Formats: sequence, C-alpha cells, structure tokens
Amino acid sequence: MQTPQNGTAAHRAPAMTALSGNEIYCMHLKGYVPLGICIGNSIQSMGFLGSLGSSFNNALGGEIDQVTRTIHDGRVAAFARLVEEAKREGASGVVGVSSDLRNLASNTEFLFVGTAVTGPNGNPDGQPFTSAGDAQELYCHMDAGYMPLHFVFGNIAYSIGLGGNLLASLRTLMRGEVREYSDMFNATRHLALSRLCDHARQCGANAVVGIRTHMGTITGAHEMYMTGTAAFHRGLAPHPHGEPVTSDLTGEELWSLASMGYMPIKQLIATSVYSLGAVGQLTAMFKGLKRGEIPELTSLVYEARENVFDRMQRDASAIGAEKVVGIKTHIVELGQNLIEILAVGTAVKRVPGIGVATPNLPAQAIIRDKNTWMSSIWDIGVLNS
Repeated sequence: MQTPQNGTAAHRAPAMTALSGNEIYCMHLKGYVPLGICIGNSIQSMGFLGSLGSSFNNALGGEIDQVTRTIHDGRVAAFARLVEEAKREGASGVVGVSSDLRNLASNTEFLFVGTAVTGPNGNPDGQPFTSAGDAQELYCHMDAGYMPLHFVFGNIAYSIGLGGNLLASLRTLMRGEVREYSDMFNATRHLALSRLCDHARQCGANAVVGIRTHMGTITGAHEMYMTGTAAFHRGLAPHPHGEPVTSDLTGEELWSLASMGYMPIKQLIATSVYSLGAVGQLTAMFKGLKRGEIPELTSLVYEARENVFDRMQRDASAIGAEKVVGIKTHIVELGQNLIEILAVGTAVKRVPGIGVATPNLPAQAIIRDKNTWMSSIWDIGVLNS
C-alpha cells in the first residue's frame, strides 16, 4: 500500500481504495476514511501434500491433519503480512478483508486483500482491527454494538476415503440415512467452526459475526473453510464455557434483530446424508420415463429435510434459544445414489438492554453499488462474442 508520507493535502498522492461509494459513506458516518489497499501473500510449495491428499482417498477417510495444518499456516503467513502493511501505514483498521487461493504452476499463493482506514482515535496501540465484512456490513455491526477486533478463520481438510465408500455402497442398497457419512460430515463442519471460535478467543472476542463458509478441493482433499469477524459486544454475557457467540447473519439482519432486542447465541449446523436405495432407484428411473411426480424421491428429500430440521431444533433447545433465524438449506448430490442435506441457521434470544445506536439504517448501508465495469463489458458484447 502506498499512502502520502508528508506534504500538504494538495500535494498528497490520492488514496487507493477498493471501497465503493456507499461503503465510503458508511465509514464516514463512523468517522473513518480510507487510506489505501493492503495486500498480504505467501507462495508455498505444497510438495508431497498433493500425493498425501490423494493417498488418503484410499484410506478410511476423515481429516488429513498435515494438509489442514499446511493450508492454515500458509493463510497465517499471508494474513500477517497484510497486518504488518497496515501497521506501517498507521491504519486504524482494515475493512473488507478477502481471502483467496491461487494456483501458480505447481505452487499455491495464499492471498489476503483489504482496504486500510483511519479513524478519529488513530491507532494508539499499534494494532489495527481487521474485518471480514465489507464497509456496509461493518457499519451495521458497529451500530449494533459489535466492535471489530480481528479477521478470524478455521479450516479442515478431509477425505471421504475408500473405506467410507465401500461402507456407503453397502448401505445404499437400503433406503434412508447413511449415518456413517452423516456423522463424518457433521464432525468436519463443526470442527471448522470450533477452530474459528478458538481463533476468536485468542483475540479476546466474545462474538464472531458475519461467518461465511467456503467449500473446495486442494491437494487432493476436500476443504471446509470458515471466515468471520471476531468482535466484542459490551452487552453480551460471557459464555459459560468461554465460547464466543457465533452468527452467519448478514450485517443488516444482525442490526434489525438487535433493534428488536435479540442477540445471537450460536450458529447451528446440521447435515444428513441419505440414500434412495437400490429398489427406490429402479422405481424412480422407470417413473422418470414419463412426466409427473416421483413419490419415492419426493418423500426421501422431505424426510431428509425434516431430519435435519429436527437436529437443529434439538441443538437450539439445548442452548436455550428462542428462535432459529436465517435458516438456509442446501442439497448436494454425492454420487452413488447419495444426497446430502445441509442446514445452517443462527439461534437467537432476547437480551435486556440490547439496542442499536441509530434508529434507522441509512440507505447507503443497504443498497449495493452496481458493478459498472462488468456491466459495461456485457453491454458492448465483448464477453458475448
């Protein structure tokens, strides 16, 4: 990042920012102005890990520890460089931090990018905050009392494995849930969330907001990667086990709930893997030759969703939640006549004395700026040719 070192305002170099007009306005309302773009990267050779990930596909499955740690360490190195760059420029914080992986020949680049901002209090302790949310989401978080501390992440690299495939193949002869797969998928998703929470605790946070989940493959393994903003809220009571509250709600949703006196308790994740069964598969195949409903598939997917919702409801009751909001469901075909149903939501409850700083959100915190560059290209037909 390059920012002015000295001279009058008229002679200073212009600030370079990835913030949109609405984002700049939102930061202005909180007393922050952009300084410049910060970048942190680390290019690493994955070496033997590629063959290691592939070899685990022939084992029993589960987490591949060495791949998890190597990917995590690469992100840590890249993120540390982004923070150091922000420190050198005296930034109060870095907004809209994004994380990416790029393949460079046989190597992998771990990349973090964000926009440095400075505020009315400067950076007295030399440690800028970092936020996973863009400036519009950050405005909503701050207005609802969540003061940003640190961009946090947790990951897990895992393999289903040949052993799991053989077991599942036997189970697919029967219709219903394949508990071995359900248990493994539930374990991997909750382990990634647990590691994100551990990172937040190290930062002194009592909340992680704006959690986003990313799924992909790297070095022959599947990876689940979760990111969020570790924050501190004065109105949150300490968790009995020292765990921060977690939420995947958008900034606008979190602000709206806070205005009604609701606070998040925990992000809930539930998943089930189901098999149609050999007999059901043949029946559905023949019925698929003509138009109309396929009752076997309809009832299977309905049952799978109900099972996931029941699990989520039990988890919410166990932690004293009043509601589970923002529930999103996903269905994924895993092959071998298997499907996964995944549900994610945030458990909330009313907390006395909770509110927001301003009675209404400004339009600039809600309206997303149009991507004019891509629109222009599509308009002139360059990408259509």
